[in-house]
Formats: sequence, C-alpha cells, structure tokens
Amino acid sequence: MNLPKKAEIIEVGPRDGLQNESEFIPTDHKIALINALNKTGIKRMEATSFVHPAYVPQMKDAKEVLQGIVQDPNIQYMALLPNEKGFDRAVEQGVQAVSLVVGASNSFNLKNVKMTREESINQLEKVVLKARAQNMFVRYNIATAFWCPFEGMVDDKLVLDMVKKINRLDVDEIVLCDTIGRANPKQVYSLFKSILEIQPDAMITGHFHDTYGMGQANVLAALQSGVTRFDASIGGLGGCPFAPGAAGNVATEDVVFMMNELGIETGIDMEALRFSLNLVREMSNRNLMSHYNMILEHSCV
Repeated sequence: MNLPKKAEIIEVGPRDGLQNESEFIPTDHKIALINALNKTGIKRMEATSFVHPAYVPQMKDAKEVLQGIVQDPNIQYMALLPNEKGFDRAVEQGVQAVSLVVGASNSFNLKNVKMTREESINQLEKVVLKARAQNMFVRYNIATAFWCPFEGMVDDKLVLDMVKKINRLDVDEIVLCDTIGRANPKQVYSLFKSILEIQPDAMITGHFHDTYGMGQANVLAALQSGVTRFDASIGGLGGCPFAPGAAGNVATEDVVFMMNELGIETGIDMEALRFSLNLVREMSNRNLMSHYNMILEHSCV
C-alpha cells in the first residue's frame, strides 16, 4: 500500500459537529470540549462559526466561546464565515484563521446560502482578499464535491475547475467535502489524484461523512492518492440538514485509531482523545456512531 508516514487530523467537532445538535449546548460545555481537545495533540480545529443565529442558532455564542477558551499558541483555531459580515465579526474577536464554503452543486448552494455557485465564489473572493491583506489563514471548503442530495453525482471536471479557480485566489487550503457521505473509495481516489496532479499551491484536505459506512474507506483511498490532511469530528458528530438521516463526520477517534494501526503518525494521544469523547457523550442526546465509542461502551478497550 502507498501510505504516508505522517498525516494531519483537523478537528471540526466544535463547529461542524455541534452545529447540528437540536438542543442548544451551554457555552461552558463547548468551552470545556475545546479546552479538552487542546490537550490531545490536535494542532488545528474549527472552533465556531459566525453565521447568523437565525440560521444556525447553535453557534449564536461564537463570541463567548472564543473569549472563554484557553487559546494555545501552538493550535490554530478557525471560524467558519458565510460572508463579509461574518468576516468583520470574526476580525473583532481576533480570529486569525477563517473557513469559507461553497457548494459544487448549484442546487445545494441555493438551498444553503440562497446564491448560485458562481455568486458565492464571487462574493467570497472579496472575503479572501480582505483576509489575505491581514495575513490571515484562509481555508476554502468545496461542499458536495462528490454527490449532491438534489442533483446526484457531481462532475469531477466541475470540481477540478473550481479547485483551479480557488487556487488562483492564493488561499492556504482547499477542502473537498463529501457533505452527504455518498462518495465511494474509487471516486475519492480518482478525484484527489486528478487534483494533486495539477500541483495546486494550496494544501488539499479531505472531509468525509459516514452515511453509507464508507467514511473510513474513503479516508484510506484519499491517503493512497497522496492526501495527508483530513477533517474529523470527535464522536462522529455532524450531519447535513439537506440530507435527512445523513450520519455525521468520520469520527476523530476512529480515524486516529486506524492510522495508528497503519503505522501513520498523527501526533494525537488516544487517552486524551478518550476524555474529550466522554465530554461529547454527555453533551449530545444522540447515540454516538463512532466504532471506537461503541467498543468503549462495551468495555473492550
């Protein structure tokens, strides 16, 4: 197998995972989770988002969360932004790394932000320029990069063209997201291989959900294509409001466990991660679907 010696896991649970919880999670619980994740060895995480509370009420305490956490200087805390207003709010809180998102599917993007794909790209170009002028780290997510809940399979060429266009904006990172968890390992390997062959300046990252139980397999396929950076969510929390029944992100603990078994170094401490997992178990009213969690619950680890 063609596997790297090291890989990076980016924790997205505090933002992508928690934002889908139906009941509001107290701010101090979110702060406690991030502070616990600080101690796992994770070097980057999405901490919150500056989205209008009417659309994502779970993130209405973004300001309080950022002010309350212990910000480790060795960890990058990212905030998701939908537009320039969100950017201005993030700047007020001293955010140094921003995360943007556009759907590869027009139908998804219209449902998500009420704009076409091209309208979103054009609007967010202004945000990228403002962020770069302040030397901020810019992460650019391409949602529904593989499948769309409304249009079906997404054309590889469309995504490849988007990567080329976004790369020209001088962003730091481009993330390909399997938003509804419908991608398969063959599709994942092929698309990532094509993208890496054009040698973009931006880092390329994979973001997978586990709706059809192929999340881990898709991580492995991306690893074999040459990708070494992956988003994951503690406890496997997450989902997609436009894909009813869709499972959450691949679980951080499952991805780290698999990489440990494959001899791939992540720098993440499983014992510290277990403590964070216990916090998530108490915060969510859903059954956590991560395999590692299910083993823990049966006391086999």
